[in-house]
Amino acid sequence: QVQLVESGGGLVQAGGSLRLSCAASGRTFSNTAMGWFRQAPGKERAFVAAISWNGRTYYADLVKGRFTISRDNAKNTVFLQMNSLKPEDTAVYYCAADPRGSIFNGGEYYYWGQGTQVTVSS
Repeated sequence: QVQLVESGGGLVQAGGSLRLSCAASGRTFSNTAMGWFRQAPGKERAFVAAISWNGRTYYADLVKGRFTISRDNAKNTVFLQMNSLKPEDTAVYYCAADPRGSIFNGGEYYYWGQGTQVTVSS
């Protein structure tokens, strides 16, 4: 059974940092892209960042320069380092893996985690 388990969310003040982790089990994802999405209350799920199988990274404009996605294929884990957090970054953050099409489209991802809450206070 394939599972993606996110961790690292929490409450942080504006300007602070958090590091999210997504540990995968059940199969290796070293040969696929992985991504992070987020969904704020009352809003649609939105692309945050993605990393290809060979380490190429992609970011949403809203987080570029503040967030960094990385992966450790030996541990089957992807990370999202979030710096200079803003209240508008408050959302549930989801890890996703194995997109069948565009890495920017959540609908293309085959596997999803359960999400982790990130709350940024002003």
